[in-house]
This record gives sequence, structure tokens and C-alpha cells, in this order.
Amino acid sequence: MRMFSVSHKTAFVVDHCPYMAESSRQLIECDMLNKSRSQGVIPLAPVSKSLWTCAIECSMEYCRILYDIYPTWKLVNYIVSDSEVHILNSWKQEDQNTHGLMAALTAVGPPNPRQDPECCSVLHGLVAAVESLCKITEYQHESRTTLMDTADRVANRGRIICLTNAKSDTHVRMLEDCVLETIQEQNKRAAGSDRLMPIQQCELVLVHIYPQGEETLVSDRQKKELSSVLSSEVHSVRAGRYLAGKLNVLVQQHFDLASTTITNIPMKEEQHANTSANYDVELLHHRDAQIEFIKSGDLHMAGSTSRDSGLKETVTLKWCTPRTNSVELHYCTGAYRISPVDVNSRPSSCLTNFLLNGRSVLLEQPRKSGSKVISHMLSSHGGEIFLHVLNSTRSTLEDPPSISEGCGGRVTDYRITDFGEFMRENRLTPFPDSMIDAAGRTPVERAKSQLERYTRYWPMIISQTTIFNMQAVVPLANLIVKDTLTDEDVLTCQKTVYNLVDMERKSDPLPISTVGSRGKGPKRDEQYRIMWNELETLVKAHVGTSERHQRVLDCISACRSKPPEEEERKKRGRKREDKEDKTEKNGKDTEEKGWTTDSERLKGVMEREKDEQSECEIIKDSPDSPEPLNKKPRLATEEQQPPEKSKGPVSLLTLWTNRITQANSRKHQEFAGRLSSVNNKAELYQHLKEENGCVDLTVSLTVYPVITLISHFFCLLTVFCLLGWMFMRMEKPPDDVWNCRIIDLLRGCDVTFGMISNDVFARMLVLCQTKKRKAMFYKDTLFICFSLYKESVIF
Repeated sequence: MRMFSVSHKTAFVVDHCPYMAESSRQLIECDMLNKSRSQGVIPLAPVSKSLWTCAIECSMEYCRILYDIYPTWKLVNYIVSDSEVHILNSWKQEDQNTHGLMAALTAVGPPNPRQDPECCSVLHGLVAAVESLCKITEYQHESRTTLMDTADRVANRGRIICLTNAKSDTHVRMLEDCVLETIQEQNKRAAGSDRLMPIQQCELVLVHIYPQGEETLVSDRQKKELSSVLSSEVHSVRAGRYLAGKLNVLVQQHFDLASTTITNIPMKEEQHANTSANYDVELLHHRDAQIEFIKSGDLHMAGSTSRDSGLKETVTLKWCTPRTNSVELHYCTGAYRISPVDVNSRPSSCLTNFLLNGRSVLLEQPRKSGSKVISHMLSSHGGEIFLHVLNSTRSTLEDPPSISEGCGGRVTDYRITDFGEFMRENRLTPFPDSMIDAAGRTPVERAKSQLERYTRYWPMIISQTTIFNMQAVVPLANLIVKDTLTDEDVLTCQKTVYNLVDMERKSDPLPISTVGSRGKGPKRDEQYRIMWNELETLVKAHVGTSERHQRVLDCISACRSKPPEEEERKKRGRKREDKEDKTEKNGKDTEEKGWTTDSERLKGVMEREKDEQSECEIIKDSPDSPEPLNKKPRLATEEQQPPEKSKGPVSLLTLWTNRITQANSRKHQEFAGRLSSVNNKAELYQHLKEENGCVDLTVSLTVYPVITLISHFFCLLTVFCLLGWMFMRMEKPPDDVWNCRIIDLLRGCDVTFGMISNDVFARMLVLCQTKKRKAMFYKDTLFICFSLYKESVIF
């Protein structure tokens, strides 16, 4: 079935009464082109058009634009009304041209100002227009004969445009009432006739024309529904160019047209053939030629506003270099006929002749920056000019765009597979509306409710969810969105929660996305915390559905609440992992920045031992944890003395000595002499002191200095010579065993001779761990003996 809109029929009624012969008072200069005027020649007086001439010119321009853009299917019936009715054409297609109308108007002639006004009325023309709308056009007859079974569904709509000079608003209401009564009478006649059709909808457009310089007696009124069949609107316009602008706006509104202005058209000047200037030409076409601008948001409107003609908007396109090769094809999405607004102007005439000679012109969108975008092309086909819409975006013939080119930008990890399952579970099928459930909902309402439940929590990106990437959560996620849950469904959800608890106890890895994050990602405890939070969010979104949904949430809350001992153990575990990571990071930084201070290292060791001891106590108290293994007793933290800070620069030997000392201090009990020393010096032979009065060490050393010193020196020399000979002959064991042997041997020396300084102790270690020649070994041994002798005796 073909649809016949209101624009299918347009009846023009032009008033031909004597008052239309009145001057419009828009003066036209006749000798404005005659620049050289002889003396004594009286200039020609300016002339002005009558209201009738202005109405005829504007109505013919209306018809010309309509015929240019719609050569078929849009019909006009032109009627002139005075004392009688003059119908200038019919609804036939061969009568639809401006040449026939101009010839018929010539025969009618201008209105006679001497005619009796009482005998003339525009009502005759309005009655004839209503009768004309009831007549069947060729297109309507074709549709009725083709669709015999549904012939009554062919619509009959039309529009009446009346150009007159009304006396007042009361006169306008009288004209509207006359048209309404005539439509009702004609519909009754058409109901019993096969050659007539009842009018289903009619639009009455009354245009009141008055001379310039006078005040209007008729007020404007927008479209108003007078009945279910008739609607009316009133426009009060001054004659002349204002009337032309108003009818130009009306033809765009009535036939869904739009305006496009071609700018920067190069044309040669008539006076100066070697120069050229740029001109603009405004074209009218169907509004669909600008649909791509509207979709993309690049619609650049420009225009002017007038009190009489209303708002006039136009899209600006820039002229490009014309292409002489018409064989080149462009991918076009549409072609629309055009009609110049000012057809008699020189720029419009030059552009029309240029295109009719087989030339094509490309048009681009004006842009302040960036590359130019060619969006349209002007070309002629068969003597008619068309505005071609070029495809300036992605072609529909190309491959579909990548998902990264959509609204999400560079996001590519969409849950495409899950979305396919989501669509499969929410498919719609035809269903009778009579099937209503117990709650009184129709199938459509139930479908909307299900879609709402499924989308309460549904992340779109894989990296934004954890539970939807786990197979273990699938049973719960599929059941929790249901409207009702059974006891078996609740049991299945609880089993899923218990499985997650078991996974957390085993520390199974979770599918946590590390996209956009640096390092290893969140810790294992943090991963499970994120998982539990998301699972709780999913269940809370459906907790209000039923009581069984609440039971699932209660199960999750009960499993998440753990004993304080376990929470404390996990907290200390996370703290230990953080310290290990920090230590590892500091180890990497040490290679570049050097060793950290000894006090900081000792502090870290003491804190770590304290944490391990407290952790052992917690693990032992926990019923789920096994008994801890027996460990070797370590030195109490109170007995440890931090090494003395050295003032000024520290040598590499000192750093190495401090490190070995700290490592070994945790494996054995400290020397008694070093623990009781004062300023790194210990008092020897304390057992010689008596209770009542002891012999002073300095006195004994004064009495027997030579014997004591010689005995000490030769004993040390003998011991180290024997040790050096043994070390050089025996095979070197592993480093840890070697160090233990050396430390045990030196411990006896330390007990005997007292405190040994750190420098001498480190030198002894380096000496014993290095394979050297015998002469060098004995030389260093002698040096150590003298050093021991010097530092171990209190003078």
C-alpha cells in the first residue's frame, strides 16, 4: 500500500478581488542602470508591484521549487477566486508545470480595481479547493485498483494555501468555519460516490498580505486543530521580499526540504574579464542529503532571522576544484534533486550552466584545522542536477570495524563469549498475551523483569571481574539470578561457597587480571579478599528477591568471619611477605648504593626473630596447625650488644667483619671476655683476686714482666706455626666447615688471652681462608702474634 501524505495534494487559492490591486509600496528603480544621463532629461519615476503581482510571483516560485525537486507525486491545483472561480489546472501529471500556469494566469489578467468588491470573495476559491481535494488523482486511482481488497486503506489528505488580504481576525475565523463546513458536506457526498474520496486530513494555511508601511490587522497564529479533519495556521506577512522569504520557508516545511549554500565559487567578472570573484549560491534539496551531518554532529548551520520570514538556516559547503573526468566513480550513499533559491541571479545561472555541460563539482566541509573532508558532489544526469552524498565515513561494504574502534576506545577484553550466553538465555519468542502468571504479569512484563535481574551486576570487561572468570562460581552465578530458589538450589550455592573456602585454605591461585599493573600483582590474601567482596556484591544485588537468597548471603557471611587467631596469623604472614619484598628490593638497591648501616641490619634481624617467635606461639595455639619443630636455642636479644659505630669512613674489611660477626652471633654463645669487656678490653686472671685483698694485676706484671711476656709470645708463635703447617698440608673443606673450625680454634685463644680486636680477628679469618705461600703465611702469622700480644695484655 502506498502512503499518501498531506503533501501529495496542494491547492493554491489566490484572491483576485479589487483590493489585491493595491500597491505593495515596495519601490523599484527603472533607470538605475543608466549612469550617463543627459541634461534636461527627466528621470523615470520608480514603480511598485501590486499585492496581486507579489502573490503570483511568490506562489509561482513555490511551485517551481516543488516541481524541480519533486517532478512526480507532488501535485498542485492552482485556483483564482473573484466573483467566480478560475481553475487553472487539474491533478493530472501533464498539467504540473510552471509554463502552463503562467499562460493561464496571463489569460486571467490582473484584478480590476473598479469591480464591485461586494461581488468578489475568496470563499468561492476555498469551496472549490475543498471540492478539488475530494477528487481522485491518478496515483490514488492506481493504488485503489491495485489493492482491491484494501482499497479503503488508501488515504486522502491535502493542503490548502490561501493568499489573500483579510480584514481582521474575525474575517479569518469566518473563512476557517466556511472551509470546515464545506469539508463535512463534501465528505457526505464522497461517501456515496466512486469518483470521489472523503477528506481524512486537511491543512489550511492562510497568508495575510498587507502593503509595506501599514500595520497589520491580522495576528499570526501557529498550527491549531479545529477538528479531527481540519487544522489551520495564520501568517501575516508584508508584501515584497518578505512574502518571498515566508513562502520559501513554508515550502521547506511542507516538503521536508533543507538549504545548502555553496561558497567560494570562482566566477569571472563581466566588467573585468581577466579577474574573478567568489560568489555564493543557495540550493534547496531533500533533508536526507544532510543526514550524515546530523549523525556525526558536524552540522554547521548559518543563516539569518527575520520577523516576517522567520528563521532561515542553511548548511555551508565549500567549492573544490572541479573534476573534468566524469568517468570517475564515487561511492555515493544518496542523490537528491536540487533547486536554486534565486534562480534568476547570475551566480545561480552560471553554476547551473556549468553543471549542465557535463561538469562535476566536489564540495567539502569547512574546517578550521585538519585535513579537508569531501562530503558532497554536484553533477547532472539527463538534464537534471543532483546533489550526491559521498561516503565520508567507513563504508558498509568494508569489513566490520575492530572492537577497539568502538565507544570503549582501546578496551579489547570485553566478555564477548559471556555476552553471547547472556543473549541466548534472554531470547524473546512470540507468546499470547492472555497467558498471565499468578502475580498478574504478562509475558512482556516477565521478560523485562528477568532482563532486569540478569543485569543487576554484570561486568562488561574481563579485567573488572574475578568470580565470572572462575568455573567454581558458575553454579552460584547461574542460580542466584533466578526469581525463586529451591532447597536444592540453596544447597548447591552453599557447596560452591564451601569449595571457595577450601580453595582459600589451600592457597589456590585465582584468575586475577594484571593488565595495567606493575610487578607481581596483589598478594594471595588480597586476591581472595577481592573475590569475596565481589561475590558478596553479586548476592546482595538479589538478596531482596526471596528468603532463600538471604540464606545464601548468610552462608557467605559466616564463611568470611574467621577466628581471631587465624586472622592474626594471616596478618603476620602478609607482614612477613611485605618485609621480604622490601628486603629483596633493598638488596637490589644495595648493588647500586652500597651496604646499609650495621645498626639497621641488626634491628631488622631482631624484629624478624621476634615475629617468628610470636608466630610460632600463634601456630602452636591454633587447633588446625601441627606442632612446630624444635629449634636450636638462640642468643637472647638482651645479651646482644650492637657493634660500635665507627666514626668517619668505614673500610670494606670492617663491613665484612661486622657482617660475619652478626651472622655468627646468632649461632653460638658469645665469648665471656667480650661480654664482660669495658671499652673493648677485658681484665685477665680475675680468679686470682681474693676476697679480703687481692694482688693487683699491674703489680704482678711489674714484678714478673719479662717472664710473662716471653711465655705468651713463644706460646702463640708455636701454636700458629703448627696451625699454619697443618693448614697448608690438609685439603681445604667447605667454607662453612672451615669457618667453624677456625672460630673454635680462635675461641680458645680468646678465652686465654682475652679480647681480640675486630681488625685482628678479621685478618686472621682472611689469612686462614686464603691459600698463600709459606713465607707469606709465616710472616702474617708473626704479625698476628705481635698484635695479639699487644692488645691482649693490660699494662
